[in-house]
Amino acid sequence: MTRPPSDRRFLLALGVLGGSYVLLLAGLLAADLLAITPAAFRAALADSNVRFALRLSLLSSTVTTILAVWVAVPLGYLLSRTSFPGKAAVEFLVDVPIVLPPLAVGISLLVLFASPAGRAVERVVPVTYHVPAVILAQFTVSTAFAVRTMRVAFDGIDPRAERVALTLGCSRAGAFRRVTLPAARRGVLAAATLAWARAFGEFGPVQVFAGATPMRTTVLPTAVFLETQVGRLDAALAISLLMVAVSAGVLLVSRLLGLRADDRS
Repeated sequence: MTRPPSDRRFLLALGVLGGSYVLLLAGLLAADLLAITPAAFRAALADSNVRFALRLSLLSSTVTTILAVWVAVPLGYLLSRTSFPGKAAVEFLVDVPIVLPPLAVGISLLVLFASPAGRAVERVVPVTYHVPAVILAQFTVSTAFAVRTMRVAFDGIDPRAERVALTLGCSRAGAFRRVTLPAARRGVLAAATLAWARAFGEFGPVQVFAGATPMRTTVLPTAVFLETQVGRLDAALAISLLMVAVSAGVLLVSRLLGLRADDRS
């Protein structure tokens, strides 16, 4: 079907506006690839500090994602399906890490663990400037995005199927487990992917709350910061490209898993 000229102009305008952003992203990636040499990239990968930062980034992001999804699924369901006293306050608090400056999150965590309750926790498990601080800083921010994603996912599921299960004698927990949660599997995957990506790239809260001690609390974003501080821009660029490659791989895997989920539907 031939589109009228007005439709073509409209679609062209949309393409120009959206395409400008796509070209910017492509230009950024192309500039990085052209600026780095294979030797510099190999040298960065051979650095023991970078290897440690990569291992800690992968470990902490994975643990953070598991914890974030463990919290986001029930909280997103409650916000989507129920009304309870203080719901507006809960929604507000969940949104705070999304809009709060990252450095403020790190400072708030420092203040929390300097309080009597925080010091009591520290006497049992050292947190501040240790690996648990990395995970907690990542968790504080990424979980907010996962909760919002899960709420949208549950909002998009027709509750009638759940009500039918209840009328057939299924408990609320059973209906959630057998009906609602399987229908939300794409949302769970999206929440996990977003939480992992946020955790993997988190810098501000981690830098403030966990520090950037080499071979102890350094993750890839803080490794980039340390390299730029000493003027090793080639090493910083190599680590950045490593982060891009890992993130792209995770995104590709999540897309493939999403397509398989669609095929099973």
